[in-house]
Amino acid sequence: MKRRLTELQRAALADPDAFWLREASAIDWDAPPRRALAGDPLRPTWFAGATLNTCHNAVDRHVAAGHGERAALLYESPVTGASRRFTYAELQQEVARIAGALAASGVARGDRVLLYMPMVPEAVFAMLACARIGAVHSVVFGGFAPAELAQRIEHAQPKLVLTASCGIEPGRVVPYKPLLDEAILRVSAKPAHCVVLQREQARAPLGPRDVDWETWCAAASPAACVSVPAEHPLYILYTSGTTGVPKGVVRDHGGHAVALAWSLRNVYGMQPGDVFWAASDIGWVVGHSYIVYAPLLLGCTTLLYEGKPVGTPDASAFWRVVEKHGVHALFAAPTALRAIKREDPEAKRPSQHDLGSLRTLFLAGERADPDTLAWCERALRVPVIDHWWQTETGWPIAANCMGIEPLPVKHGSPTRAVPGFDLRVLDDAGAELPAGESGHLVLKLPLPPGCLSTLWQNDAGYREAYLSRFPGFYQTADAGWIDGDGYVFVMSRTDDVINVAGHRLSTGAMEEVLASHRDVAECAVTGVADALKGQVPLGFAVLNAGVARAHADVEAELVALVRERIGPVAAFKQALVVPRLPKTRSGKVLRGTLRRMADSEPYKVPATIDDPAILDEIRVLLRERGFAK
Repeated sequence: MKRRLTELQRAALADPDAFWLREASAIDWDAPPRRALAGDPLRPTWFAGATLNTCHNAVDRHVAAGHGERAALLYESPVTGASRRFTYAELQQEVARIAGALAASGVARGDRVLLYMPMVPEAVFAMLACARIGAVHSVVFGGFAPAELAQRIEHAQPKLVLTASCGIEPGRVVPYKPLLDEAILRVSAKPAHCVVLQREQARAPLGPRDVDWETWCAAASPAACVSVPAEHPLYILYTSGTTGVPKGVVRDHGGHAVALAWSLRNVYGMQPGDVFWAASDIGWVVGHSYIVYAPLLLGCTTLLYEGKPVGTPDASAFWRVVEKHGVHALFAAPTALRAIKREDPEAKRPSQHDLGSLRTLFLAGERADPDTLAWCERALRVPVIDHWWQTETGWPIAANCMGIEPLPVKHGSPTRAVPGFDLRVLDDAGAELPAGESGHLVLKLPLPPGCLSTLWQNDAGYREAYLSRFPGFYQTADAGWIDGDGYVFVMSRTDDVINVAGHRLSTGAMEEVLASHRDVAECAVTGVADALKGQVPLGFAVLNAGVARAHADVEAELVALVRERIGPVAAFKQALVVPRLPKTRSGKVLRGTLRRMADSEPYKVPATIDDPAILDEIRVLLRERGFAK
C-alpha cells in the first residue's frame, strides 16, 4: 500500500532530521550518519560526521551486489550513427581508469576539474571519476562561447580541463579546441593541462598544454573510491544570474546522494533496472541530476542522447529511441515537445512505434503550456507530468509524485510541493498570502538535502541572492500562487533571468554585450514569448548621437556580438534600434512594460514613467517587426 503524499509531507516538515535519517539508509556509508540535520537553518549541514563516496554508490555497489551485467549507460547518437551499451561492470572499469589518470595528473581531493565536452560517454565517465577521487567537477555546456567559458575557468580555477575535439550539431561540426584555447588566453589562472578526446569528425591539433585522451588513459592504473565527508563538494554548476559575477552552485556528496536516490523512486516512480531517459545535456542541472547521478544511484539504466528532438533525422527521433531501448520514463523540456508537435500536429508519428514500455512523460525546465501538455497526452496515452525545480534545488520542488500517490493533473500546474519542501507564497512585504493570490514563491528554511549549500567562493553572494529578501525563506525568484487543493501555479520569473528552451539566461549579461558595441549608448534586453522556445530575448538599443549608420547593419552586428560572446544558446536573433528607452523618473528602464507591449499583452502606463510618448514611439517600431499586434 502506497504511503500517502500528505502524510509524507507532514512527516518531512515536522521532523526533517528523523525523516531524512531514515531515507539515508538507502545509501552506502563508510561512516554512517548519526543524525541528518544540524547547524543553522540558513546553512544546514546534512549528515555531518558521516563519510561516503558518491561513485561507489552509483557504480561499485551495484557490481558488488551482483548486478554487474545490468545495463548502466545506453548511448544513442543519431548525429554520428553511434549506439553503445555499457554494463555496470564496464562502467566501473571505465570510470576507475579515468580516475587513475586524473590522480596521475596530480588531481587530488578538493581539486577542480572542468569539463567542456559534448554528449559522449566519456563525459559521464569523467564526472563519475572526479567523484571517485573526491575531486570537484564543473561541467560547462559545450555551446558556450570563449568569454563565458573563460569566466568559469577563472572562477573555478581547475587544475585540469577535459574536452573533446568537437561537438556535432545537425548539419555542422563545432570545433571545441579553438574555443577552449581562446578562453584560456583570457584567464590568469591557467589549467596545467587540457586532455582532448579526439573525434573523427574533426581532430584537433595539440599544443604544449594538451594531452591526448587515449594516451592519457592508457598509461593510468585504476583508482579506488576515496571516502569523503558528507558535506564535501561534489560539483560546481554555474547558472545565469543578474550580475556579471558567476553563480557557481555547490552541491555536496551526502545530501545529494540521499535526495536524488529518493526522488527517482518517489517522484519519478522508478525502480532498479528501469530505463530512465532525461533528454537534456550534461551541462545543465537536469543532466547532472537525472542523466548521470540519480538513475545510477538507484541502479537504473540511464540513456545519453546526442541529438535533437527533430532534424536528427526527423520528428520520430524520440519515439524511435523509446522503442529501441524500452524506455520506461522520458524527461524532456516542453520546448522539445513543441518542436515535435510543430512537425507532427496530428500526433501520427508516435502510433508508428511500439511505445508500450513508456509509463510516464515528465516535463520541466520551463512552464508547460496546456496545449502542448494536452498534445502529449493524446499522442502518448500515458500520464504527462509537469514538475518544477531549479538548478539551485537540484531536484523537484513541486511534482505529481508518481512513486507515492499519483494525483489528478491540473493543466498549468506542477501539482503539489514534494515532501521536504515547505512552499509558501509571500507578498512584497513578506506577509504570507492566502490560497489563490499571486506573489513570490518561497521555501521556508531549512532547505532539504540535495539543494545548494552555497555559491562557490561567494558565501555572501549566496545569502544576498537567495536569503536576504525574505528572512527565514529561500527566494525562488519565481512568481505564482497555490490553490485551495495545494496545487502550485508557477507563472513567471521575478528577476531578469529569462527562460530560453529550458535554459536560464541572464538578460543582464546580454545587455553588457550590447553595451560594449561602439555605437550603442544604452540598451535593454527582455524576454518575449516564443511558440517553440517558451521565451527568446529581444534587444533594444539606443545609438550614440551622431551615428549615421544604417540601423539594420548595427542590429546585425549586435546579434553577431551576442552569439560570439555568449554563444548560440542565447537564441538572440533580434535587436531593435530605438530612439530612446522608457524609464522611470529615477532612471529605471521599464523592461516589464517593454515585454508586455512586445507580447501584445495589456499593460498600464506606469505612473512613474518619465515620458509616456516613448511607448508610442517603440510600439510603432515593434509592429514593423511583427510584435505589439
